[in-house]
Amino acid sequence: MTQTSSATGAPNPLLTEWTGEFGLPPFALLKPEHFRPAFDRALAAHRAELDAIAADPAPPSFENTIVALERSGRVLDKVANVFFVKAGADTGDEIEAIERDISPLLARHSNAMYLDRKLYARIADLYARRAALGLNDEQARLLERYNTRFVRAGGALDQAAQDRLAAINERLASLGTQFGQNVLADEKSYALILDEDDLAGLPDFARAAAAAAAEERGHKGRYAITLARSSCEGFLQFSSRRDLREKVFQAWIKRGENGGATDNRAVIAETVALRGERARLSGFATYADYRLDDQMAKTPQAARHLLDEVWSRARAKAGAERDALQAMIAQEGGNFALAPHDWRYYAEKLRKAKFDLDESEIKPYFQLDKMIEAAFETAHRLFGLNFKPVTVSLYHPDARAWDVTDAEGRHVGLFIGDYYARGSKHSGAWMTSLRDQQKLSGDVRPIILNVCNFSKPAPGEPALLSFDDARTLFHEFGHGLHGLLSNVTYPLLSGTSVSSDFVELPSQLYEHWLEVPDILRTYARHARTGEPMPKALLDKILATRTYGQGFATVEYTACALVDLDIHALPDAGALDVTQFERDRLAAIAMPSEIVMRHRLPHFQHLFSGGGYAAGYYSYMWSEVLDADAFQAFEETGDAFDPATARRLHDFIYSAGNLRDPGEAYKAFRGKLPSVDALLKKRGLNDAVPA
Repeated sequence: MTQTSSATGAPNPLLTEWTGEFGLPPFALLKPEHFRPAFDRALAAHRAELDAIAADPAPPSFENTIVALERSGRVLDKVANVFFVKAGADTGDEIEAIERDISPLLARHSNAMYLDRKLYARIADLYARRAALGLNDEQARLLERYNTRFVRAGGALDQAAQDRLAAINERLASLGTQFGQNVLADEKSYALILDEDDLAGLPDFARAAAAAAAEERGHKGRYAITLARSSCEGFLQFSSRRDLREKVFQAWIKRGENGGATDNRAVIAETVALRGERARLSGFATYADYRLDDQMAKTPQAARHLLDEVWSRARAKAGAERDALQAMIAQEGGNFALAPHDWRYYAEKLRKAKFDLDESEIKPYFQLDKMIEAAFETAHRLFGLNFKPVTVSLYHPDARAWDVTDAEGRHVGLFIGDYYARGSKHSGAWMTSLRDQQKLSGDVRPIILNVCNFSKPAPGEPALLSFDDARTLFHEFGHGLHGLLSNVTYPLLSGTSVSSDFVELPSQLYEHWLEVPDILRTYARHARTGEPMPKALLDKILATRTYGQGFATVEYTACALVDLDIHALPDAGALDVTQFERDRLAAIAMPSEIVMRHRLPHFQHLFSGGGYAAGYYSYMWSEVLDADAFQAFEETGDAFDPATARRLHDFIYSAGNLRDPGEAYKAFRGKLPSVDALLKKRGLNDAVPA
């Protein structure tokens, strides 16, 4: 399929055969004006393929229906994958305008597929006869997933319900795009420009990052604090200027809630109302019931039971942490109550006093490049993978790539890392792909991306990470391995295409290896001297594993509880988002000194596409699994035990969606876990529930 650009008469590079190394898109040739015509052509081609499947006069078979569906839409996948990498990691006015236009079109296209009554009839016929079709386990799983997806999307509903569902889905797609772009606009528009006199308490690495951020914004010789998490949280942790900490903190928590064109509260209210209506059309009381019906947890009650069990312990531990911080303020002669913008600053001071340890001492040992090497070395020791840097054309100069091979030297996939914050990139950290693994069309190898937002260093300086940044890097690389190691036949089952409360297991589990002493001894090396981290410092870091976990657990769990609450509304009506958030936090007795990690007006997990709507609990659900899974290694006395690593590879990292998640976990571990390992990991096992 080739189409020329109307502007130049040259072939549209999105629609040509990609013949470059690793089958990468020709990024150097791509321009924003290529995307819309490519989408139009790809959407039309996929619609024709779907129509042909639905109209096939032959009786439905696995090959002419399910396999045909799996083979369809390849060009659309290619175009969409490239576009959404750009829209997330290197956007601009033109890309954002295209995103606003294309989001409802993609939703309309998805509606046309999943609400196609002829297409669904063929799938339903096959599903009813599944026992007699002679399918292998993977084929049976694929058929089940197609039937479930079509039913949940409304394929079995009457025409009036389908028509309304289609309209809801289109509107939700537009609202999700608007929400994300509003948050990005608030983040891009803010920078606190400072002078040397304003930097009291900031260590050298934080000053250097602030200088680089200022220069990037045209303020050479000054300093800038931005709303990139690594910039903002670093300032809150170290700055002794309480007035400036409050300014930065207020800007951070008010994203999406500043009035005007970028205020997200009306977007949230409409989104929640439409999701509730969508759920009721599908026969569910609330959107939370609808969402969790196809997750590992199955019901909102099961998810809430876990969160409630953790919440009471976390709140008790956070209360003890608060009292200790308030006592420090009093000892220093302060006559003010601990406020949210004070917590990180005094928590860092108390850590230094209690453990003789502070972040400025740690950070020089966590160089970005060394932490990338550490993540690669862990993958090598667990799974036999090797990573060779390669020079290829990518979408932004900051992005870099590695050829990934297995122990026998066979190509596994291409890994792309894009680590620095910039104005053209959405906040947060995520894994995505330009191509997923599958074997239906030959041995198709994946192209996997990790996108992060670490502070970019000044020219010639090494990029330094906080310990939390390093954990984020390992987390996203765990997702990346889930995509790279995938070994399935059918695209729908590939890689991370699993339930959201299982997809975090490979990522959160991988974080554990950052704290393995052998990894830290090898890769935690001082940026100036190259010396390995002293054993005394390493021991201090490991001794503080559970320090501050009351705060961290409250900050997270409050988000998960409010998420379930807002999506359990039977009728959103005229939802006052700010009042709802305030009321729900009061109902769970949220400590006044702690703010939700993601307040609703900038909670992109929930409202920028909704991948975790009524599903933010998934991180803790998966953490129960990951704590127990790492315990499997600890029980052997070897963090890289080959037999345990082989089971982990076979049943978790390479298995995609071949099995129900509970069955997959039991195949690896032999049993489902209890919450005990999570409580121990977070240091909450001895906290008395509040």
